[in-house]
Amino acid sequence: MIRKRTNDNRFNRFHHSSLWQKCTNFRALKQLHAFLIVNGLNSTNSVLRELIFVSAMVVSGTMDYAHQLFAQITQPDIFMWNTMIRGSTQSLKPATAVSLYTQMDNRGVRPDKFTFSFVLKACTKLSWDKLGIVIHGKILKSGFQSNTFVRNTLIYFHANCGDLAIARALFDDSAKRDVVPWSAMTAGYARRGKLDVARQLFDEMPVKDLVSWNVMITAYAKLGEMEKARKLFDEAPKKDVVTWNAMIAGYVLSRLNKEALEMFDAMRAMGQRPDDVTMLSILSASADLGDLEIGKKIHRSIFDMRCGDLSVLLGNALIDMYAKCGSIGNAMEVFQGMRRKDTASWNSIIGGLALHGHAEESINQFQEMLRLKMKPNDITFVGVLVACSHAGKVQEGRTYFSLMRNMYKIEPNIKHYGCMVDILGRAGLLIEAFKFIDTMEVEPNAIIWRTLLGACRVHGDVELGRRANEQLLKMRKDESGDYVLLSNIYASQGEWDGVQKVRKLMDDGGVKKKVGRSLIDADNSFLMHFLFDSKPKFVEGS
Repeated sequence: MIRKRTNDNRFNRFHHSSLWQKCTNFRALKQLHAFLIVNGLNSTNSVLRELIFVSAMVVSGTMDYAHQLFAQITQPDIFMWNTMIRGSTQSLKPATAVSLYTQMDNRGVRPDKFTFSFVLKACTKLSWDKLGIVIHGKILKSGFQSNTFVRNTLIYFHANCGDLAIARALFDDSAKRDVVPWSAMTAGYARRGKLDVARQLFDEMPVKDLVSWNVMITAYAKLGEMEKARKLFDEAPKKDVVTWNAMIAGYVLSRLNKEALEMFDAMRAMGQRPDDVTMLSILSASADLGDLEIGKKIHRSIFDMRCGDLSVLLGNALIDMYAKCGSIGNAMEVFQGMRRKDTASWNSIIGGLALHGHAEESINQFQEMLRLKMKPNDITFVGVLVACSHAGKVQEGRTYFSLMRNMYKIEPNIKHYGCMVDILGRAGLLIEAFKFIDTMEVEPNAIIWRTLLGACRVHGDVELGRRANEQLLKMRKDESGDYVLLSNIYASQGEWDGVQKVRKLMDDGGVKKKVGRSLIDADNSFLMHFLFDSKPKFVEGS
């Protein structure tokens, strides 16, 4: 009895202390947990609730730790279940929320309105429409559909990945007095490409919240309608980081990179703090512009913003930017300074090194990646095969191509086949290259035949060059460079009749020689096409 009173006193002192407020990082969280164990408070339900809440919802990046703590609780109450489901829904692994809900159901714990809402949000995030419809059925059975919070989440789910007709029926019922379902319906129509309906809803909204403004600006920006997006942006009474990110990403997507950089400068001038999403878009803009000085300035901004601690995504984007700007030394420095690396990190540096002629180092990095048990993907093998081509390593190229198929079970795509043709062609193994093309499981494209035609020119093989050119002409007859390559092959062997025949073909087909084309241009285009996806992607904020 005395011990219980002592524990109660300890709990009261702890509960009213400022320790929870000081728990702002992983280290503090672990110290707090240790404090609870030492003071015998780790079995008190009230304390456990707060500990779970802080680890799942307050401290960033500690969701895995929250799961470890939760697994040790023998009888978690509904608040703990809901907190874990909610935290999982907001994490990078929303499927875990569904798994927790299933465990909860199996244990006979009765869900409440919050449980259903959090699970529905996970289904929406995962686009699991069938499971969401099952959850809707359970909501009806439990009598929660009339609850405003649950109904709004149902509208959000159906508008985004469920049945738009059901969303509209729920919305038309009694939800029109609430701004949240208005925003959900607007977003649903916009994301499904029904922008006219979305705009009509937006214009009819009695009160427009920031979410609805962001939805419409993002929708226009994604479609590349930047004038409409900019008009709404200028009219918006309030702007947050998502608003600015939508505009910046939209400009990048439309390849209006200078406008993206100007918007970024305006964002900072207005006192809005950029986040990782902003910086990813801006790095993409500077990479596409090929402006190293701007890229370095952005790098410094990221360093100051994150106190030198790079996220994996930002690190990868910096490597990509430096590689595209021709500064492979800076790219390597970023790579080596990253505390955490994923497959994309290795791909960026392997591909960047290969692109800039550092073939041996590219292959060495690939070997190091394998040594560290990092699993390569299809993009990794494109990079290392290009490196093998530049280094003239035919046997290594064959080995890696085989390794990709046999050990990692990656089926080669047109890029891998193209790299192998390039490897064989550069090495003068033209007959083998032709046989290799015949065994390909995908249809060879113009890039592959042009690569082989270029190799025939380098090695002076008229007959095989003519065969490659015939295949090219079946695909495209208006590309002057293809004719010029064949003409050069004839000329290098002194076959002037052949040169005249090629010129006659061009004249008869109305093909005019383009100025300034060369094999170097073609080769660089090949590498850029195969190593880097130069088309920017729309990056959304949360």
